[in-house]
Amino acid sequence: MTAPKARAGIVPSATEQMAAITDLTFPHAWQAEILPARPLILPNRHFIYPRDADEIERGALELLIHPLHLKSEERDPKRSPSAQDSAQDPAQNFLATCALGFRDPAVPTGIWSAPDPHEICAVSGGYAYLIDTTAPQRFTMISYRPVLEIRPAPAQKLLLFVGHRSILAWGAGGLAWESPKLSDEGVTVTSIDNRNIHGRGWNMITDKELPFSVDLRSGSLSPHSN
Repeated sequence: MTAPKARAGIVPSATEQMAAITDLTFPHAWQAEILPARPLILPNRHFIYPRDADEIERGALELLIHPLHLKSEERDPKRSPSAQDSAQDPAQNFLATCALGFRDPAVPTGIWSAPDPHEICAVSGGYAYLIDTTAPQRFTMISYRPVLEIRPAPAQKLLLFVGHRSILAWGAGGLAWESPKLSDEGVTVTSIDNRNIHGRGWNMITDKELPFSVDLRSGSLSPHSN
């Protein structure tokens, strides 16, 4: 996809090249703005993901992130934080510049809340970053390049990343599991129930799409998968 022409002094972001998604299925202790372009005046705190990215200026996803802090120390620790019982500290706001993966509308771009309420999942042209909003220098880049689809599974407290050949699950403590190979090229998720992810994967030998079911608890193939 051809990148738009840059306005004078402003670098076009990933959101100007493809429609951005916002999915806040999980409770979250942050607020985030997807910026149409990088600000001319950068905030005091600016983080680039990944740190060693080349040509980061070319179409990166620019996010202004506002971490939220609890107003009361006596709040029930079992409750997930929300905007209603949290407050912003402007000094903790930061700009996140996320390197673009692919200029292709078929791969996702946007932000997702994560099972850990302090983490934000930022995806830029199929490159996915899990960022700790309380310590933005801490982040994980998902190994799939690109990620083709992101699916929340709130009942299991998992964020699912669909790649070309397998599925990876991210929980509140980080990587929960990764499935075995489900396809030789292209995974299609058709449904998710309380126990399994159902879908289809292409088998190169038979040249056919075959169904699969992945156990949400372990990432292993369910017994009835072909």
